[in-house]
Amino acid sequence: MAETAAALRTVAHNVRAARIRAGLTLEELSRRAQVSKGALVGLEKAQGNPNLATLVRLADTLGISVSALMQGPPEGRVRVVSAEAVAPLWTGERGSEARLMLTTSGPTPVEIWRWRLEPGEEYPSHPHQGGVVETVSVTSGRMTLVVDGTEHTVEAGQTATFDGDTPHTYRCSGTEPCHLIMTVHLPPGPAPTN
Repeated sequence: MAETAAALRTVAHNVRAARIRAGLTLEELSRRAQVSKGALVGLEKAQGNPNLATLVRLADTLGISVSALMQGPPEGRVRVVSAEAVAPLWTGERGSEARLMLTTSGPTPVEIWRWRLEPGEEYPSHPHQGGVVETVSVTSGRMTLVVDGTEHTVEAGQTATFDGDTPHTYRCSGTEPCHLIMTVHLPPGPAPTN
């Protein structure tokens, strides 16, 4: 419970700091991210329980990575992260999960995700901001990647890439769980307004 409260305080601080750097009011961020102003006020006060879709919309609108909203100060030149040390940001009804392992630093960060999709389970994602490119590498099982209404089968050992600014869905299409590594390549963030 203490870890959850600490994580929420970190998200609250990072959302507020990124909003101020971008020169946005709560009202403007609410409108652009399509998140209610009340939810944003609560989030900046470290109250509530934002879901993955809300964090993605806020990060996209602020021009930063999801993990930039969740991470504290850097710990050093090398970071080693185990899957067990990172709580899932999404869990499905059948036990599927997505974990944001880390985000690289620099002007064009890359998010590294580990996913497990159980048979028949899927995760529909809303379109990201323009310039976001996703890459999925299936390490075991089989998935169906749906991009802008078109289905693509991605087998174990295969990698697919696509522009993330269109609706897309990840679905386990085999009889065994599908494991994949996803990278989300983010465009440079917006310049702060003065």
